[in-house]
Amino acid sequence: MGQMATGSLAMAISTTAAGAVWLKVARELKSELGDAAFGSWLAQAAVRSGPVDEPCLVAHTGVARDWIRRYAWRRIGELWSVHDAAGRGLTLKSRAEFDAGGLGGVGAPAEGRVTLAGPTASAELETAAFGSEKASSVAPCQQRYTFDAFVTGSSNEFAHAVARRVASWADGLFNPVVVHGPYGFGKTHLLHAIEKEAMDAGPGRRVVYVKAEQFLSSFVRAVMEKQMVQFKDEMRGADLLLIDDVHLMGGKQSTQEELVHTLAALMEDGKRVVISADRPPSALTEIDARLRSHLSSGLVCGIEPADRAMRLGILARKLPGLCAQLGVEGSLRPEVLEFLADRFTDNVRELEGALNTMVACAGGNIGALGLNQAQCLLRTNLRGGERRVTVDDIQKATAEHFSLKQADLISERRTRAVARPRQAAMWLAKQLTTRSLPDIGRRFGGRDHTTVLHAVRRIEELRAGDPQLARDLELLMRKLRG
Repeated sequence: MGQMATGSLAMAISTTAAGAVWLKVARELKSELGDAAFGSWLAQAAVRSGPVDEPCLVAHTGVARDWIRRYAWRRIGELWSVHDAAGRGLTLKSRAEFDAGGLGGVGAPAEGRVTLAGPTASAELETAAFGSEKASSVAPCQQRYTFDAFVTGSSNEFAHAVARRVASWADGLFNPVVVHGPYGFGKTHLLHAIEKEAMDAGPGRRVVYVKAEQFLSSFVRAVMEKQMVQFKDEMRGADLLLIDDVHLMGGKQSTQEELVHTLAALMEDGKRVVISADRPPSALTEIDARLRSHLSSGLVCGIEPADRAMRLGILARKLPGLCAQLGVEGSLRPEVLEFLADRFTDNVRELEGALNTMVACAGGNIGALGLNQAQCLLRTNLRGGERRVTVDDIQKATAEHFSLKQADLISERRTRAVARPRQAAMWLAKQLTTRSLPDIGRRFGGRDHTTVLHAVRRIEELRAGDPQLARDLELLMRKLRG
């Protein structure tokens, strides 16, 4: 919670009628919208006095104003009419619009500004000087997206190192920085982490985080309402501009052209730019060539799929906090965590979602949850690959990978060249299908379920100390899941 202003001015503001009405409205909105939506779009809004003391709700940015107008304005009007006994009207403007109109002037106090200090904290009136040099953000960063919460490994350590350097405001040779990778690989996490740390490290600098679709919608509205000057000032006035998912601008020629000019202006002034995309700039064929050229001119950092060690690290990092939030004591067994890490290999969000489901379903029995129970709990969560992959698919892929024939895997041959791939295939069948051990054994030449169990345990032991086997299994799992 920000510090309350002191002195007579603060007391006067805290008792103004408009501020008191907004406080009541904001409390109800926070309850209805939830902490996330309220914190992102309304927490920084404030009521200020316009001409003839007409109250005006001032959104921190044009993007926030547009979101409020589209998703919350009708409800705000309803609540305002209920709580304002004076029956005054309420207008909506962005900070730039309000200040440009000379309404109240730079540094005029804001009435009834609401902040979030936690799920149980009540909203309080807080004064704020809009003319201050405090760093700002279009979408306040989500507190869970920090560098400390970001698990690093060989697949993302370079992008992580670059992100930390940008966030520290260290002089860098590369601008813009482009972080690319498929959905669920941690790009948004890194951008929010940069946003938070940069704001902490540079309180006198302006940080703007915006999603590509927000940039697009605000640009279109600015054109329609002839407010391009305010839009440009808002984006080009940033000391650090972070744009998430720039590939979503594909086909929007005018928006891309505006972004090109924005990037050029920022970089010419020595300002920082970080952009995320689902592919490297050279592969963004739907993006204008000039924009691709700008994106390629700086530093391009790719994020690869998390390897098994990193996936286990993510689970280990997230599990204690999740249990604490749900009031659950205990922890998941190692074999259950390994099952999650092996099943959800391509998307960290899916991995975390599966963990959330498992902990929520298991509750106080989390410590007693076995592997078979875990598989049953996640039956509806498991990716489509579980339903597609068959034992036959696994045998064919494994035989091809190890340069064998499928018949070798179900034969009686016991040479190492055949026995190890056979064990690997049995392990994959256990991981990727819902077949029982006896059923898997029957599909491998009528073998007993104890043979399958031995194979699964043997592969688990070997892959921990055999990097080549671990890579083989990882490649096969990705191939089988498409």
